[in-house]
Amino acid sequence: LLGPDDARLEWTVANITSPIGNLWLRLLLMVVLPLVFSALVVGVAGMGDVRQLGRVGLKTLGYTIGISAISVVIGLVLVNLVKPGQRIDPATAAALEAEYGRSAEEQVGATTAALEQRKNKPVAVITEVVDRIVPVNPVSAMVGTPNLLHIMFFALVLGIAATLVPPETVRPFLGFFEALYEITVRIINGIMWGAPYAVALLVFSSVASFGTGLLVALLWYIGVVLGGLLIHGIVVYGLSVRFLSGLRPLEFFSRVKTVAITAFSTSSSNATLPTALRESREKLGVPQEINSFVLTIGATANQNGTALYEGVTIIFLAQLAGVDLALATQLTVAYLAILGGIGTAGVPGGSIPYVIVVLASLGVDPALIAIILGVDRILDMCRTAVNVVGDITAATYVARTEGHQLLGAVGAPRA
Repeated sequence: LLGPDDARLEWTVANITSPIGNLWLRLLLMVVLPLVFSALVVGVAGMGDVRQLGRVGLKTLGYTIGISAISVVIGLVLVNLVKPGQRIDPATAAALEAEYGRSAEEQVGATTAALEQRKNKPVAVITEVVDRIVPVNPVSAMVGTPNLLHIMFFALVLGIAATLVPPETVRPFLGFFEALYEITVRIINGIMWGAPYAVALLVFSSVASFGTGLLVALLWYIGVVLGGLLIHGIVVYGLSVRFLSGLRPLEFFSRVKTVAITAFSTSSSNATLPTALRESREKLGVPQEINSFVLTIGATANQNGTALYEGVTIIFLAQLAGVDLALATQLTVAYLAILGGIGTAGVPGGSIPYVIVVLASLGVDPALIAIILGVDRILDMCRTAVNVVGDITAATYVARTEGHQLLGAVGAPRA
């Protein structure tokens, strides 16, 4: 009603809504790196000794990576086809690019130029890939603008190596990271207590600065995320349980509806775990020893819906900032999103810190995350339901390949 150039509105944004909202956002940024790093170390180490995982562990790991990759591909295809971040008027797009996209353009441009120079030198390209993934100094990767590829690689190496050390020796090490994880989660829970108010202020500031056209792009973004989750949750999971688990898809979904509703209501994979363990055993006949391993690991490491959401969100926000991410950069985003399905905290809003870190690593101003925070809760509920149902599809796949007869299997009597 007042218009973006109204003096009173500008004063309100500059002196009230923006400073308070940015204070909350900076508090969140303060703890995201230790949260993401500790979650990935603990998540990987929690899988157990890589030499003794055996068939069940390897099947779980292979299924998790494969299904997560499919979910990310679905999300990236949809967000590139629909381009929700470009469904704004040119004036708003120019303002957003000026505010949030300059450093990202420089970083992406530099990366593209470097790759162009090396396109006829295969050895140099391989060296470039190694340099981008493997850190020389992990500490420097965490200082200033974080190098997420280096950080994630170092966390993976630490987690895997921890599984090879005798338990009594590695216990203090893992205890430190478990404590760091719990402490940062507690801090974030405290920060998120003020989320409704801070998000309202941040959304007010964004709309006041860039106009209501931003809301149109946001609606398209919501549609892309929900559409991707629907495709993955129904089509991919349906095909998986039919051809990999030997179950009737409609009957499978009917038997896990209580789990999906619980996950949707709580927005927490961890909080839904007891229900998932019970329903998977009683309704599908998955043996307890497989249940306890696959579902417990899955609550942290098999978050397909989260991986899809993170990939879509990162590309959407880059589009809003006016950044055209090259294919190589989007493949990096896909890789990070798959890792995000392993390293994201299984609590409400647990993927937001991870998205912030990835945005920073791409050179996109993390403050842009404020635009989607207002709608994250409903998306969190939906992706958590997809995550938990995905854990159960993994459990049924492992159980069937281990020779167990499942309830509701094709050719089996209905129970």
